[in-house]
Amino acid sequence: MITSIFSKSKPINFIMVAGFVIVLFVVSNFNQLFADVTTALKTSIKLVVAVFFVFLLDFIISKNNLTKKNGYAIMTFGLLFGLFPEALRYSDLLFANLFVLFALRRLISLQTNLHTKKKFFDAGFWVMMATLFHFWSVLFFAVVIVALIYHSKNNLKNVIIPFVGVATVILLLVAYNIIVHDTYIKPTNFSRYASVDYSVYNSVAFIIKFTVLFASFLWTLIYFFRSIPDKNKKLKPSFFLIAWSSVIAILIAIIAPVKNGSEFIFLFAPFSIIMANYIEVVSEKWFKEVFISLLILAPIISLML
Repeated sequence: MITSIFSKSKPINFIMVAGFVIVLFVVSNFNQLFADVTTALKTSIKLVVAVFFVFLLDFIISKNNLTKKNGYAIMTFGLLFGLFPEALRYSDLLFANLFVLFALRRLISLQTNLHTKKKFFDAGFWVMMATLFHFWSVLFFAVVIVALIYHSKNNLKNVIIPFVGVATVILLLVAYNIIVHDTYIKPTNFSRYASVDYSVYNSVAFIIKFTVLFASFLWTLIYFFRSIPDKNKKLKPSFFLIAWSSVIAILIAIIAPVKNGSEFIFLFAPFSIIMANYIEVVSEKWFKEVFISLLILAPIISLML
């Protein structure tokens, strides 16, 4: 039933997912939305960013032919927010994820072999921008390195360009700090906090969510890696970048300083693409529905416990 609705790429699919994200956001940020004007305005900006994610993900997929013409990816994306609505509460994570998606968009579009240098610069720039909001986003620079391996094996200039993008952000940050704070780098610019304390996960609600998330992720990721050799030769590097992005996202969640589910936000986009690729080739309709039903039922059951 659910997969049938999203089996075609239609505007109504985008509206449904965006509406679902808005409802989740309002529930998760209710007090902030109806507080003083300043707080409400800041919260509204977060809402715009959250809804923009849906548009951006759909744009990246359709522009680069990462799935067939269906709405499975944005459907999964919305359901992941339902699984971890805490991700909608933190502006630093929302903006960091936004900039990571900007970087991933530029790296995936390298398959066109157009404006390669500019895309590598943009990727380095956006990853560094994400790092300003969430330090461990810097690990996504590993995806930039992977892209360099695929697209610039014998071009030294391209290898240097992402680092120029990083340096550009640092210079802009230093200039801002000098003008506003009369210092070069503030300690808060790069808050390098990490945690390996997982005691907060020791609850039935979290165990249910993680069981569903990781069972689905590992199952579909294994298929995804196995299916890459059969993909169009031009698209193969893009699919590898998506797969490695999902692995980096898991690593960030493992060492994230805050453990409440929001740390998995970086996994949402790559996992959605991976899941969409899996669903669209599964012939058994009931099996598709099982995957999606688990993503729907897990947060409902966890709330009831």
